[in-house]
Amino acid sequence: MKNKTLNLRISERRLNKLRLYASQNDKTMTHVIEDFIDSLKVKNGDSDAGVPANAALSSTPCPVKE
Repeated sequence: MKNKTLNLRISERRLNKLRLYASQNDKTMTHVIEDFIDSLKVKNGDSDAGVPANAALSSTPCPVKE
């Protein structure tokens, strides 16, 4: 699976908290975010915790609020 880029706007406080957490847990910020996303439950109550990280997940369009 090809990696994609995610641009994210967050406060400096949250960015520093993410950096600190990643450093304290010997992880990259990307890994911390990926772990969080993998832990999310989908609407049917399941998570993809048993799905390999490189497995394709079905997705539905998500409206973007601007």
